[in-house]
Amino acid sequence: MFKWLLAVAGIVVLIGLLAPQLSKWELGRLPGDVRFRRKGREYYFPIASTILLSLLLTFALRVVRL
Repeated sequence: MFKWLLAVAGIVVLIGLLAPQLSKWELGRLPGDVRFRRKGREYYFPIASTILLSLLLTFALRVVRL
């Protein structure tokens, strides 16, 4: 369970760092992604993008495994 939690946290950080590039593909602007500004800093939590990428990766790995 800890490994999955660590993997999801790593994916969230990675998507957060790649947000400017992902926004070109409209991936970082899904309805479940949270973005807000506070005291001049912008915070971004790609919740829906992480779930979508996780589902796509899971599907791809299951297809390859068959």
